[in-house]
This record gives sequence, structure tokens and C-alpha cells, in this order.
Amino acid sequence: QVQLEESGGGLVQAGGSLRLSCAASGFTLDYYGIGWFRQAPGKEREGVSCISASDGSTYYADSVKGRFTISRDNAKNTMYLQMNSLKPEDTAVYYCAISGLVRAMCVTSDFGTWGQGTQVTVSS
Repeated sequence: QVQLEESGGGLVQAGGSLRLSCAASGFTLDYYGIGWFRQAPGKEREGVSCISASDGSTYYADSVKGRFTISRDNAKNTMYLQMNSLKPEDTAVYYCAISGLVRAMCVTSDFGTWGQGTQVTVSS
């Protein structure tokens, strides 16, 4: 059974850090493009950061550049999102996802398998 399971969310003060993890099961993660997305209340789900399956290139939304880092550990079949210098506007439910498209864009429509989401709340 193909499954993604996020962990690592929580409540943190502005300026703090969190590391989200996403453990994959039922398939080999390194064959796929991977991504982190988030959805704040009343807003659409947006791409935060992705790694391309074709060349390993990374994408970061402008709002998180220089603060967030996406990575993967193929040996552990797990991907991560390190979030530093967190801001209240980073508050959202964060989702990990995978794409079977070789040249997936970091948009929700290019990703077909999703985790259940983990809440990140940043207090001011």
C-alpha cells in the first residue's frame, strides 16, 4: 500500500525552527519527484518546495527562500522540510506529496499521492 506519513509539526514561536518528516512506505521514494505544500485557513493549497525527479533540481516559493530547506534520505525512504526563522504567516497544514511526472511543476495538480498533513502554528 502506497502511503506517506508526515510528522514534526507543532507550535513554535516566531523565529523558531521545526523539521517536518515524511516517511514513505509501499514504494521507493527516490524514483519520484517530491514536494511539500501547505494550506492556511481560507486559502488554496500552495507549493512550498519541491525536488524534481528528472534532475534533482529544487524549487522554493519566494516566501520561504533562504529559510526552508527540502531534502530526502533515500536510505530511510524519507523526505524532510527544515524550516528556520519561522513567521506567523507560515502557519498552515503542511502536506508532503509525490509526483510520477518526470518534469513536475511544484503545483498540486502535478502531484498524485499525498500525506494526511501536519499542523504548523507559529505564534507572534
